Amino acid sequence: MGIVGWVFVGIVVLGIVIYFISIYNGLIKMRRDIDKNWANIDVLLKQRHDEIGKLIKVCEGYMKYERETLEKITTMRTQYLNTDNVDEKKQIDNQITTALRTIFAVAENYPELKSNNNFIQLQNRISELENEISDRREMYNESVNIFNIRINQIPDMVVARVMGYVEQKLFFVPEEERKDVEVRFEFPK
Repeated sequence: MGIVGWVFVGIVVLGIVIYFISIYNGLIKMRRDIDKNWANIDVLLKQRHDEIGKLIKVCEGYMKYERETLEKITTMRTQYLNTDNVDEKKQIDNQITTALRTIFAVAENYPELKSNNNFIQLQNRISELENEISDRREMYNESVNIFNIRINQIPDMVVARVMGYVEQKLFFVPEEERKDVEVRFEFPK
């Protein structure tokens, strides 16, 4: 093999190395996008948790018979803030969303509460945050889906395996949380 042959082999090897480096860099970017998208959700959830504390204080005086729901939200809020596990945070967030829907549905039966300016402002703020969280979940799921597809395609799969990348879980709402909110009234006897 002459000099031209070695130059050709060198160019091919260099091309293959550059190709795998571009796959590596693409996978790194995608993984970081997933982390960034989750962090954006987490920031909004933190804001929502701050508003929930205020909402509970406003509701306590009015919703005498809904103490269990208010305590449940407070407990879940604490659990959320005390865990670093993303999957646990997703699960707790789904539970809090359902509990908030219950509070807002039950609030319809407390005219004084419904007309309270603080409650109205907090309800609107939490609703705005819920909409933003929903949008961010969609972005997160899109990033996860693209990443999961890429790490299962050849040749990206080879690089992903070497990097130890595994499929990420999508953010989804469990079946039991898709049901309508049940509103119960527990009046003292």
